[in-house]
Amino acid sequence: MSMLTVTPQLDDLGPAPTPRPLTRRRGRGDRFFSGLMLTSGGIVLLVMSAVGLFLAIESVPAFQRTGLRFFTTSAWQPSTGEFGVAAIIGFTVLIATIAVAVAVPVALGTALFITEVAPSWMRSGLVAMVDLMAAVPSVVYGVWGARVLQPHTIGLAEWLANWLGWIPLFTVDGHDPSNPLSSSAVFFASSFTAGVVVSMMVIPIQCSVMREVFSQVPPGEREGAFALGSTRWGMITVVSLPFGRGGIIGGTMLGLGRALGETIAVVLIISPRFDFSFNILETGSNSVSALIALRFVEASDFDLSALMAAGFTLFMMTLVVNFIASAFVARSRSGASSEA
Repeated sequence: MSMLTVTPQLDDLGPAPTPRPLTRRRGRGDRFFSGLMLTSGGIVLLVMSAVGLFLAIESVPAFQRTGLRFFTTSAWQPSTGEFGVAAIIGFTVLIATIAVAVAVPVALGTALFITEVAPSWMRSGLVAMVDLMAAVPSVVYGVWGARVLQPHTIGLAEWLANWLGWIPLFTVDGHDPSNPLSSSAVFFASSFTAGVVVSMMVIPIQCSVMREVFSQVPPGEREGAFALGSTRWGMITVVSLPFGRGGIIGGTMLGLGRALGETIAVVLIISPRFDFSFNILETGSNSVSALIALRFVEASDFDLSALMAAGFTLFMMTLVVNFIASAFVARSRSGASSEA
């Protein structure tokens, strides 16, 4: 005996149910907080745009006088119309590069020690000390660098010139390694000394970014590395460093942006010059921010326009560097879940 199976038709089931609309109701506190954050972000963007617009407007007379020669001229004589930022930008980038080269190993090692090696009772104190370095005024670093650090860096610079003078970067005109009575004045107020001092101001920023990224390494990946027999150093090289690659690059770029705009510490150390040289150990250096600080008080209207043009150039450079750094930090694996 066969059984007849009846399949119901869709029409027999009646009209299809419609989904219930979902509504999101935010409380008064959420609305206030959202509006406050939106207003704060808008103010930051507005202030940054206003600063850039002000510099651009004020620099128009200088750009009209020189045109593109402003970026290829090394001299700085606005009264004669011969001025440009070719040498100044070169020295600025050179000092910032030295600062980053000195600061990155220290910041990276400190961040790894705090997150991977230091016991828990020590971490809060180390974090507070690193953050305290960022709160020290620039003038204090400058005075400390000029009075304390510079005499010691002169000896190091002389040693580098004696043993590595065959490298163009460490060549010093007027220094004779074979003459024991050779004066060390040729090493005074160099880009190397300024870069070392600026590196002390860059370390806290880089260390904070790197430490934040390393602290978000998934515990499962750490434990998996240890379970496979890895040492602590092996776990750091296999897990922590690849995880924080974006944070390392981003922190380095943020430190570079800070180093490019440093003013007072550089002013107190360098001896201004306008003929660019890659010899980092020689006396004399310069930077855009130091130039503005030294020439602003006694500048005429057109001199101010020239200084604003230099400031606008530095502003755009720093803006590009910070945007690149933000992109690297955003693309890092921070917050990724463990795959172990």
